[in-house]
Amino acid sequence: MKWCRIQLDQGPAYGVVEGDQIAILSAAPFERHERTGERCPLAKARFLPPVIPLNFYAAGLNYRAHIAWANQHHGMTLKPPQQADIGYRSANALVGSGADIVIPKDSTGPVEFEGELVAVVGEKAKHLPEREALGCIAGYTLGNDLSERAFQRSDRTLWRAKNTDTFKPMGPVVVAGIDPMAQKIGVRINGRMVSEYETKNMIFSLAHYIARMTRYVTLYPGDVLWM
Repeated sequence: MKWCRIQLDQGPAYGVVEGDQIAILSAAPFERHERTGERCPLAKARFLPPVIPLNFYAAGLNYRAHIAWANQHHGMTLKPPQQADIGYRSANALVGSGADIVIPKDSTGPVEFEGELVAVVGEKAKHLPEREALGCIAGYTLGNDLSERAFQRSDRTLWRAKNTDTFKPMGPVVVAGIDPMAQKIGVRINGRMVSEYETKNMIFSLAHYIARMTRYVTLYPGDVLWM
């Protein structure tokens, strides 16, 4: 199943993608819902972030190739993490797929992309063993983890380097029933492929992250994990 969240005249709405149409739902697919009978042509849809999460988690430094790239291009001395520690992002930065990115006027750049797999939580989860961890996930989408590197170097935290408005495009659709560890993620700029990687190369798997996280924090429907 593929589902999304779009802007209708009367406000945001969830829908299921069926061919070239979107069948509108009364609520999120991971909540109690029914079909409203309304449909929207896929080609005319204005996509919103698939969810506005209560909690927005980001793995970070979970690929050895990315760590090596950062060290080479930015003079860093990053090392692969020893355990699956999670970070937080702010939902204010989320925009839908295809939305404009607004770079702050005082940015000296560069502003760089990071294409990421995004897992959308579909049910409340706590104390999950790794073998059952993926059962709480409703589906998967894509995210672009934009970073303003000058802010990242100068600030004590990542509050604006990672969380500036519009710096987290997500979507357009959430796909259920796929293997998150068997995906190829690519980033294109003006149609040209500039980055490509396979999720099987994660240092720590999504299931491992979820199992570790739910020892300490509760995951809620609509939460997202950017990997």
